[in-house]
Amino acid sequence: MSRKIAFLASETEIASAALAELSTRYDNVAPEAADVIVALGGDGFMLHVLHTTQELPAPVYGMNCGTVGFLMNEYVADGLIERLIAAEEEVINPLAMRAECTDGSVFEALAINEVSLLRAGPQAAKLQISVDGRVRLDELVCDGALVATPAGSTAYNYSAHGPILPIGSDVLALTAMSAFRPRRWRGALLPKAAVVRFDVLQADKRPVMADADSRSVRDVVAVEIRSNDAIQHRILFDPGHGLEERLIREQFV
Repeated sequence: MSRKIAFLASETEIASAALAELSTRYDNVAPEAADVIVALGGDGFMLHVLHTTQELPAPVYGMNCGTVGFLMNEYVADGLIERLIAAEEEVINPLAMRAECTDGSVFEALAINEVSLLRAGPQAAKLQISVDGRVRLDELVCDGALVATPAGSTAYNYSAHGPILPIGSDVLALTAMSAFRPRRWRGALLPKAAVVRFDVLQADKRPVMADADSRSVRDVVAVEIRSNDAIQHRILFDPGHGLEERLIREQFV
């Protein structure tokens, strides 16, 4: 690996200071000219960088200047070139969301972690769930539901009591938030190739919004979700600290 590095930082004070330090110690090139992109921030910024650089060939190495930092490596300014050379690569695919709205418009977005549907009013949402064109649940009454990738299974999905999925398992998690009917529905594990469709019942009375990695759209009537294998996000981790290890470790905390 050559030493052409592009440093990108969030707007926090810590990340800005890290950017100044690293830019002084190492050459900083444009992302288009880089062999590797170093993202300085938290998990939210890492997702932002992955989305905005997905057309570039360079992998992304995150250094934690935020809070949780599940997708990040420890921030250490010394020995960065050596760490990048030794880093292990994980490849993940995003979810593609296609949301139809009450006004007839269509909103499309990609999600590395999850696509979620959330009630947007005081009443619970009513959702019909289909998998590969077959209705699997006639009516789910809930605060919301989501489809998560293995990489995103420890985020919102885990908070909603969904399962942690090993990287490379070719499985998606379908998880409900505060399911009322069916009572305490536990969700489902689906093949990665599955196409999941949510149809919003009584959309005028029970409005629902959809969100793909913090890109949101309101007043949806139907949302279709599928894995997009044509897009590959390459993420670098220090040896022994890759996503596989982190996902296993998280289950024994």
